Amino acid sequence: MPYQFLANLVLAVHLAIVAFVVLGLALIVFGNLRRWRWVNHLGFRLAHVGAIAVVVLESWFGFTCPLTAFEMQLRAKANTATYGGGFVQHWLGRLLYYESPPWVFILGYSLFGLLVLGAWWYFPPCPSHSSHKRST
Repeated sequence: MPYQFLANLVLAVHLAIVAFVVLGLALIVFGNLRRWRWVNHLGFRLAHVGAIAVVVLESWFGFTCPLTAFEMQLRAKANTATYGGGFVQHWLGRLLYYESPPWVFILGYSLFGLLVLGAWWYFPPCPSHSSHKRST
């Protein structure tokens, strides 16, 4: 079984989710300023707030992200050092994993979650594209 490849794939998925959470907020704010209706689509907004809610709750309760745990299991099965290998593994790992006290992450995730909730309130989602009318 190609455990190293699967571990790198899990890391890439993890990075994509991080990008969705971070860039999603930027898209919501910028998109509303540009009057892009799709950024308020209920499905997009629920996925976005749900993703950050999972991150915040994991940090509050001290849970390890399931993607991180799965990736580490795959790396152990591949008998490789964590983030010491190939290009994908090295650079994606450097983007996602860094050392700080746990309270820094809890605070950062919580503040980002509050920003997402603020965007939800200030730029409320709409159930469908056709019902969204913004006054000019």
